[in-house]
Amino acid sequence: MKTINEVREAIISCRKCDRLVEWREKVAVEKRAAYREWDYWGRPVPGFGDPNAEVLVVGLAPAAHGGNRTGRVFTGDRSGDALYQALHSSGYANMPISRHRDDGLELTNAYITAAVHCAPPANKPLPEERDACREYIQTEIDLLTNVRVFVALGVIAYDTLSKLLGLRPRPLFGHGAIAPLPDGRIILCSYHPSQQNMFTGKLTQEMLDAIFVRARQLAEMAKHEDAEINLKEAMEL
Repeated sequence: MKTINEVREAIISCRKCDRLVEWREKVAVEKRAAYREWDYWGRPVPGFGDPNAEVLVVGLAPAAHGGNRTGRVFTGDRSGDALYQALHSSGYANMPISRHRDDGLELTNAYITAAVHCAPPANKPLPEERDACREYIQTEIDLLTNVRVFVALGVIAYDTLSKLLGLRPRPLFGHGAIAPLPDGRIILCSYHPSQQNMFTGKLTQEMLDAIFVRARQLAEMAKHEDAEINLKEAMEL
């Protein structure tokens, strides 16, 4: 897998995890009543965005009736509504909302992927399923050579990135928490824009918008090769 498109194709054709294969295909056949006219994607959902991105956004996994239906990550569900609104308001997306994979949405300087590329039952992938999928995000990180800031949407995304990037010791996860890496890149944490988090107010649209304003500021800091990025400087932005 030498190009980002080759990674995408490898993800789409993946059948490593029997439980996930069975679930994603079952959902695609049984469908939700509101989407009965849809031809569900029903396959692993690849990453999406600008191959020259300085910001890599990592989520958990596709939603059964979101990405698993539309074929594009964070597309067609309320989590995606909140995320693309935040990306649009900070200049990373040309549209504030996304409904299907051919709707004209484009990302500039940002790329979105997930810790797991198949929709899991109850939105909870098993540890072995996360492990099986890890090679794909590792390859994406290796190929997206301009990335300066990783935005971890939720604890599982943060855990995945921490392992892949060798972050030790690992700061505690929290909304807005920042973990500078020895090579000058940065992990920026956010609560996941799940329906539950947004409904309860644990995460608001304003809070999510602010994460991507911060991501842009941190990317500017981190891309200066001789800059010494430390937690104090980052927190003062």
